[in-house]
Amino acid sequence: MKRILLKLSGEALAGNNKTGFDEDFIRGVAEQVKTITDDGVQVGVVIGGGNFWRGRTSENIDRTKADQIGMLATVMNCIYVSEIFRSAGMKTNVLTPFECGSFTKLFSKDRANKYFEKGMVVFFAGGTGHPYFSTDTGVVLRAVEVDADLILLAKAVDGVYDSDPKTNPEAKRFDELSIQEVIDRKLMVVDLTASIMAMENRIPMLVFGLDAKDSIIKAVNGTSDGTKITV
Repeated sequence: MKRILLKLSGEALAGNNKTGFDEDFIRGVAEQVKTITDDGVQVGVVIGGGNFWRGRTSENIDRTKADQIGMLATVMNCIYVSEIFRSAGMKTNVLTPFECGSFTKLFSKDRANKYFEKGMVVFFAGGTGHPYFSTDTGVVLRAVEVDADLILLAKAVDGVYDSDPKTNPEAKRFDELSIQEVIDRKLMVVDLTASIMAMENRIPMLVFGLDAKDSIIKAVNGTSDGTKITV
């Protein structure tokens, strides 16, 4: 495996704080990513914005504007986490689909590939750059564009279940599913647009719990207990 895209939820970055950042937790994520990059794996990162903004729950703001605020939240997250990664000894760069002055670089496939070849961890911030598309769609889109081998979905749960394990103690966890099964069962591992894009472009995914010890390293090494989403 040469190139992966890692999706981190904004809420996961906040830890028990619920908002903002849990720096010790993020440092632990950085140390895991440092281990796999030292082994030659190229890593791209997409981060949600839920630790700052959940605008879609508001009835008092236009959906387009809410999504734009969410995009900016992901930019803040990527800049912050990229700096924690740098402090752990990695080179990083943040790419966005829209201009952010000197804060980030404008995304292009050629630029991303150049950074990967230089051994950098590449952060893809700002989603797709358009409203009505989630960071789920953003991570699959970038995975397609940069020819990633695998998408890692690091979540607050340890895999994919047939119902919400938080409310149903009898919920069944799947070891492996096809993307078509995910769509047919409406399991919402990622949203429907992202699921179809992953299926059409034959990009497998792995869903796992971020809190587990060495979870990212195990996901890359093929020893994760998470749910495999096959093509």
